[in-house]
Amino acid sequence: MTYDLIVIGSGPGGYAAAVRAGQYGLKTALIEKDPRLGGTCLLVGCIPTKALLHSADVWDYLKNPGPQGMRCDNPTLDFKAVNDRKNKIVDKHSKGVGMLLKKNKVDLIKGYAKLLGGGRIELTGEKGTEILTAKNIILATGSEARMLPGLEPDAERILTNIEILNLTTVPKSMIIIGAGAVGVEFASVFNRFGTKVTVLEMLPRLVPVEDEDVSKELERSFKKFGIRCETGAKAGDIQRTETGVKLNATLANGKTEAMEADCLLVAVGRRPRTDNIGVENTKIELDRGFVKVNAWQQTAEPGVYAIGDIVAGTPQLAHVATAEGMVAVGAIAGKPVTPIRRNRIPGATYTDPGIGSVGLTEAQAKAQGFQVKVGKFPFAANSKASILGKHEGFVKIVADEKFGEILGVHIIGPEAFELIAEGVAAMEAEATVDTLMSTIHAHPTLYEALGDAFNAVKGLAINV
Repeated sequence: MTYDLIVIGSGPGGYAAAVRAGQYGLKTALIEKDPRLGGTCLLVGCIPTKALLHSADVWDYLKNPGPQGMRCDNPTLDFKAVNDRKNKIVDKHSKGVGMLLKKNKVDLIKGYAKLLGGGRIELTGEKGTEILTAKNIILATGSEARMLPGLEPDAERILTNIEILNLTTVPKSMIIIGAGAVGVEFASVFNRFGTKVTVLEMLPRLVPVEDEDVSKELERSFKKFGIRCETGAKAGDIQRTETGVKLNATLANGKTEAMEADCLLVAVGRRPRTDNIGVENTKIELDRGFVKVNAWQQTAEPGVYAIGDIVAGTPQLAHVATAEGMVAVGAIAGKPVTPIRRNRIPGATYTDPGIGSVGLTEAQAKAQGFQVKVGKFPFAANSKASILGKHEGFVKIVADEKFGEILGVHIIGPEAFELIAEGVAAMEAEATVDTLMSTIHAHPTLYEALGDAFNAVKGLAINV
């Protein structure tokens, strides 16, 4: 049998691409090597971590009910129940992926896929090895955590995003190497669960891809909540001990400090899974392991497309993978689609306070030659933030002074990862600062803060 499309990988990009192909009437198959569907995001990434973050939010309220006018004496954290809830959510949605594939007449094939070139795939599965053929192939093989040289993860001491999700007890202390989204999210989770957390980041600031003001605010908030943050720091001589781990940290001031903790989370980025998938049998071009594609996600191999974490030049985010899948399938099916626009991709980091961003940072906009005008509004002046008792952070608008073009929206504060939706929609619609100034925002809401921030670009914010 020859398929119109075979998708390799069932992560958010892969399964969404397969479903869309089925909706378009293409004869489609999806190959997955793992026992469960959903890829890193659903199984050991986005979904389980956000489940833990929600539990951490609730636990934080239970520990500090006084500001809400309540008493909650001697609350107990049942970490096993927290993990059981997380696992049930993952299982539910993993099964849901299978139902979506079935509903849209996508053949699910279990096994390991390897490209042979010319539209052929070698499948190794329960039935042995067989050859499948397809007019088009989408690679959605995802990524895995990078590990520091000389280290191997284990179940208790040296962890990646996978092992940390399987901890059975809350550690008393934890060192995290890396202050990107993974590192700071787990710092936020375990700090609220009671772990003494230290974050080491080699670059000069936390969440280094974000606007500099956002990085400063997150570090200020983390320190306020008791998370130790050391930027410009390097970790070396990492060793397991009988009770945990120890290392030597070279700090920004040049001093070396010996550190010990119950466990170490290595969160230094993710590497693309492009090894051992048969790239060498094709014309596919790689850049440091990442696949080069054109605007329609096409590789240099005819009929082969790539989406998600393996793609060169786009951030490793689940929603990017899904969007790229829609572009690739649209191109295959001859449907009208819009290629990915890098400055329209929202970023979301689920810390406390949360982070949401889209477009250029202030520094990037200035570097590109724009006459920049900034509007900023603090959540301390927002009524709904007061009701929630969440005053950390602000909304920052980066705009072109001459024409009022919205160049970037950067939020740190309560529900920032939800609030960024307005900024994304505004930029996608090519709205101006004037448009958003005249857009009515409901009261009392958190998203009112965006209205004030857009007014602040012209010095006309009401509530500060």
